[in-house]
Order: sequence, then structure tokens, then C-alpha cells
Amino acid sequence: MTSSRTSRARPRLALLAALAATLAMLPVAAGAQSGAGAPSPGTEPAAPIGDSPFDRQGMWIWYVSRSEGGALGKIIVRARRSGVGTVYIKAGDADDPWRQFNRYTIGRLKRGGLDVCAWTFVYGNQPVDEAKVAAAAVAKGADCYVIDAEGHYEGRYAAADRFVRALRGRIGGSFPVSLATFPYVDFHPSFPYSVFLGPGGAQYNQPQMYWKAIGTSVRSVYEHTYLFNRVFERPIYPIGQTYDQPGLKPIRRFRRFGINYGGLPPSWWSWQETNDREWSALGSRTAGAVAGYRPVTAHPLLRRGSRGDLVVWAQQHLVGAGADRLPVTGIFGRLTQGAVRAFQQDHGLRADGVIGTRTWRRLLRFKPVRVRWSRPNRAGGRQARVVSPAAPLSARLPARAYEIDPGPRP
Repeated sequence: MTSSRTSRARPRLALLAALAATLAMLPVAAGAQSGAGAPSPGTEPAAPIGDSPFDRQGMWIWYVSRSEGGALGKIIVRARRSGVGTVYIKAGDADDPWRQFNRYTIGRLKRGGLDVCAWTFVYGNQPVDEAKVAAAAVAKGADCYVIDAEGHYEGRYAAADRFVRALRGRIGGSFPVSLATFPYVDFHPSFPYSVFLGPGGAQYNQPQMYWKAIGTSVRSVYEHTYLFNRVFERPIYPIGQTYDQPGLKPIRRFRRFGINYGGLPPSWWSWQETNDREWSALGSRTAGAVAGYRPVTAHPLLRRGSRGDLVVWAQQHLVGAGADRLPVTGIFGRLTQGAVRAFQQDHGLRADGVIGTRTWRRLLRFKPVRVRWSRPNRAGGRQARVVSPAAPLSARLPARAYEIDPGPRP
């Protein structure tokens, strides 16, 4: 997470230049389709929608003591008046558990009708210890858990794999977990989205869509975020901003665009920086979806020369679809192009060796192979042919831009 203390809006021109450079490397599939944002065939959500803590409008709490002065009764009243049903409370930083996330606080808020979720900021230096802190928060009674992994985890596939495996080993495979990180996947080619949102990872996706901090519009942040996050097949619950005075109309517009893109409720960063008028905007009735707007439903286009975690994800699916000898490198080269053409031929698609929307939709019907980055070259069978030493080659790529300033941590 970020806040007005640690984020600075990037200049608009610089952001547009970075986006242009990105699209040159990873162009967007043309022919966006109309619709209400419902999953396309083969891209059904990997977690149930409607019965989780994520399915209530939420508010993030960094410091309980700075949220209504730490008065839990006032937090409950404010949440009810503003239509907030879930609070996300920071429970730890790296391997350091925060005392504010305790059984008394959790119990009091739950008795007040709120779901209480834990979130921790993780760095990747001690992934198993970080997982222990997260599991301890779950044991205290959390209704869900959120992984806040940002720039520190770029390139750290082995650490991400260790974290996810250690976490699931302690909380089980069905406990609701989400990932909250940078919204623009294409800006971060070395970030292990494919691990955190892959097999055994988080079932939910909560991108930090802070339009004002990014220096863009509400519409643009939705279009860019959903285009590149869609392929991970996790329900997307947008996180909007109430910090840095983003404006009441944009807050309401953010809620309306969310309806266009599937209607999953947003959450907001953060409680301590939300003023009375912004709270009212969260609780007000909306006018429904943005009239006349056609959501972008295309998938990102990958072709020879593309690099990054999106290529890792595509390669994992190609292996799962039968390309047993394809190495998972994050580099779209000759071997990947050949595997794509073979897949397209086998499934009645145009065999051009390019992964566009139609190929993605068919490819996503196959279960991706799970690479054990934390134990390179030790897995048997099919896994042994796809494992790279600790990380794909693309893990060395720098971020193309930071749409949200990672900043120093508190």
C-alpha cells in the first residue's frame, strides 16, 4: 500500500511516454468487444463471487490509532453509515507482527457487523518468516488475508514461491487470500504475478488503482488495469483512493466504472486520510453503470520479442496444454512461437504464432503448470523440463515505470 506520505503523482507526460514504450514492446490486441465485463468462455473466476469478505465495500486501515482516534465503536458507526462492510487492517510488516491486529479488536469489529481482514507488507528477504506473520494474523480470527507485495518483490520468484507455499501450508488451500499490488502488470515485467496469482496462490486480485496518484483518469486506470490483469483469471476487486483529495466526482465515477467492469465492490485507501465529504461519497447511491460505455474486454497481445511475467504465464499454460519441453523463461522466442503455432493448429485457430484474445481464451482453458522456483531442478516428471534456476530470464528486467511511487516504508 501507499499513502499521501509516500506517493507522489508522476507527471502525466512521463507516464504517457512510458506507456507508449510499453505498448511498443507489448502491443494490445485490437478489436475490444462490448459487454458488461463478465468473464469470457474459459476465463471463469477461480474463486466464488458473492460470499467472501471481498464482496462488501471495504476500507483500508494503516494505523487503527489514526482511524476515528482508535475508537472501535466510532469505526463501526462510520462504516455502517458509509456502506463499508469490510475493514482491512495492517497486521504486520515483513517478519514484524503489529500489535494493533489483535483478538479484541477483531472481535469487537465483528460484533459490530464488519468483516475484518488482515494485510501485511512483504519484502521477500525472509519469505517464510513473513508467511508466519500472515498465518498468525489468520489464526487470530481474520476473515481474509491480503498480500501487499510491491517493488521489493520484483525479480524474486523463488522468494514469492517460498512465501506462497509457506503461507498455504499454515492456513490451508481454501482460506481467502488476495494480492494487492501495482495495477499495471505490463509496467512490471519482473514482478511474479504468475506466482502470487498462480496455482496455490491468491484466489482474489485487488490492484491499487489510484488514478490521481498515477496521473490518469478513472476510465484509463480501469482500461489499463483490466486489460493486463484479466489473464490471471482471478476476480478483480479494485482499490480506489480517498487520500490526496482525489475529488468527489472521481470517487463516484470510480464506483460507476466498477459496475461496467463486472460490479465487484471496491475498497479504498485509506481510513485515516478520508474526510467527511469523501465518506459521504462512498455511502451515497450511485447512478449505476456509466451509460454508453463499452468496457475493454480484449486480452494483451504477445508475440516474438515480448518479455516479462505475462510471457511466463503464457508459457506455463502452453506447458499445461501439452508443450512439455517448452522452457518457462519469460522470453517469447523461437521455441515459444513454435509452441503457440502448434497449439493454434491443434485448436482450429489461425496459426500465426501470436497470442491474441482468441488464443488467450482457448489457452486459459488449460491448467498452468506450477513451477517450483524455490527448488530449481529438483522436481520430477514434467516439472523438471520447465524449471529455470530460481527465476525466469525475464526476472532480470527492470520496471518500465512506477505508476505508483513505491516510496519508503513506514
